[in-house]
Amino acid sequence: MTDRIYVLEGVRNFRDFGGYASRYGGQVKRGRLFRSGHYAEATEQDLEALQALGIALQADLRRPDERERNVARWSAPKTLTHDGGREHEAPHAQFLKRVEADAQQADDWMNDYYAAAPFKPHHAELFTSWFHSLAELDGQAAGLVNCAAGKDRTGILCALTHHVLGVEESDLRADYELTNTAVNIDEFLPLAAAHFNEQVGKVYEPEVFRPFLGVRLRYLDTAFNKIQDRHGSINAYLTDVLGVDEALQEKLRTRLIG
Repeated sequence: MTDRIYVLEGVRNFRDFGGYASRYGGQVKRGRLFRSGHYAEATEQDLEALQALGIALQADLRRPDERERNVARWSAPKTLTHDGGREHEAPHAQFLKRVEADAQQADDWMNDYYAAAPFKPHHAELFTSWFHSLAELDGQAAGLVNCAAGKDRTGILCALTHHVLGVEESDLRADYELTNTAVNIDEFLPLAAAHFNEQVGKVYEPEVFRPFLGVRLRYLDTAFNKIQDRHGSINAYLTDVLGVDEALQEKLRTRLIG
């Protein structure tokens, strides 16, 4: 699994999420689907590496205030964004300032976020644009999904993409959980906790911040279970909410499975 992680200097959690077997036959092509965090701290070496990957399409899932605070040093020729969900600061930071949280409360907050995320109008709008634009890419061109950390909004959209492409559930879940390896969460957590405590003006234990730095499978399960509760199935959500019907799904499979 770790061979799909690209170690860049200023871009976190960059990896190829192709290469998995598909129940439709063959496997999802490598070098066509990438995911990551933001590009505000990309170095010159990173920019050269990105240029070589042939990424023509980017779905930047960040809110407008996130894009303004962390201006990207790189973007694909076609970059999809949305104007919804503006905040004055990150929602999890607001939560940590508002209450005296412990690790379980932080975990529950993140789980609640996943319950709502697939249905936020600005997310659904950009998810729709991603699938339609990805189906229209020419030749060997690649697509990329990113947000701030490349784990939650990105994780949901990449999992939906895997579902469309027939990736087995075990591989879909393993790819989602690979964030914890890609960001080296155990090593990074103490330093990150010190930074975030200064930011929110608290003295939280490092474990309080773990849900905001990594992922847990129960979060993704919550998102998919809520989709099924509301729409009956993932496919019904894709069709009814995102407009990704069977014809478009088949077009995506033809392009991305080999």
